[in-house]
Amino acid sequence: MENIVLTVHLIIALCLIGIVLIQRSEGGGLGIGGGGGGSMSGRPGVTALGKLTWVFGIGFVITSITLTVIAAQNATGGSVLDGGNLLPPASNEAPAGDILLPPTGDDAPLTPPPIE
Repeated sequence: MENIVLTVHLIIALCLIGIVLIQRSEGGGLGIGGGGGGSMSGRPGVTALGKLTWVFGIGFVITSITLTVIAAQNATGGSVLDGGNLLPPASNEAPAGDILLPPTGDDAPLTPPPIE
């Protein structure tokens, strides 16, 4: 069930993105430049794209809430850290071959190359 709702959610999200990108800007996006009166008086007429945007938006919210409820029902109520050993067992042995250090060829300490 969760996979079906998630698939529908992703399809609705892609459709919502496409519908919003198809619509042309009416100017004054986010209220910029829409200050007192001017040429814009009243609300613009609702178009088919506007109605479709509302439908996809409502569907997106409904599927989001549904996925949240499903995830809450499937939750175990415990923490990831309560699950067990997340760290490897501690040992006093050095890693085989000192794989983090470059090979030196002898037991001399590592020194930087001389400046010439």
